[in-house]
Amino acid sequence: MTSVPLVEAPPASAQGPAQGPDTTPVAAAVPAPAQAPSSSETRSAAPDPGEVAPPAAATPSAPPAADTPPRQPAAANDAAAGSPGAGSPGFLDGRRAPAQARARAAWRQPAAVAGLLVLLGLQIVLADRDRLAADAQWRPLVAGVCGVLGCSLPPWREPDAFVLLARDVRPHPQQAGALRASASFRNDARWPQPWPQVLLTLSDVDGRAVAARAFAPEEYLGGAPDTPLLAAGQSVDIALDIGEPSTETVSYAWDLY
Repeated sequence: MTSVPLVEAPPASAQGPAQGPDTTPVAAAVPAPAQAPSSSETRSAAPDPGEVAPPAAATPSAPPAADTPPRQPAAANDAAAGSPGAGSPGFLDGRRAPAQARARAAWRQPAAVAGLLVLLGLQIVLADRDRLAADAQWRPLVAGVCGVLGCSLPPWREPDAFVLLARDVRPHPQQAGALRASASFRNDARWPQPWPQVLLTLSDVDGRAVAARAFAPEEYLGGAPDTPLLAAGQSVDIALDIGEPSTETVSYAWDLY
């Protein structure tokens, strides 16, 4: 019979207390996965029918990924829209809008004031147009305003602008004791004006007036004029047959007014 050698056991001080055989499996060192609660535990966790459960927070459902367009950067959106602030930071755009509003308000107030001044000026011109139309400096402005607004403009009157081109007084060739007075005059004013009154004065040798008379346009023209105004630069010839007031008449004078 074969003898088995004996192994010397270590001293008691080097070993711990005697233990039985280790029956713990190796897998016990790894923590076990959490187990799902049993059906009894699930029923116990369910809310009591008598209690009111708090409403669950509504979670917005995201649209399907296929229908959502890809989000573009803000700079790309500004560039595509053609906005003046394309590619600029958002805080600059926020500052630009108030600045533009202030700029628009800055010119609106002066424009409103200018418009009110223009209206006031037009009212003054219309209210005082008769006096202003008699002034050669203001008449073109008043005429322009009345041409636009359709208001009436008083005719221009400048008697000094009537110029005598020729004048004569002599005995009538066919009637005894009568005189034939003739004259020619022109309107040198810048605008048409009414036909003038013609004043003929006869004087004696001492310069004293023997007779004087004013003739209307219907008298020295032989009828009503074709137009109520004598055009600027227009000339006219007139002839008058008058009785000789005295044989002492030696001079005469013509006045247009």
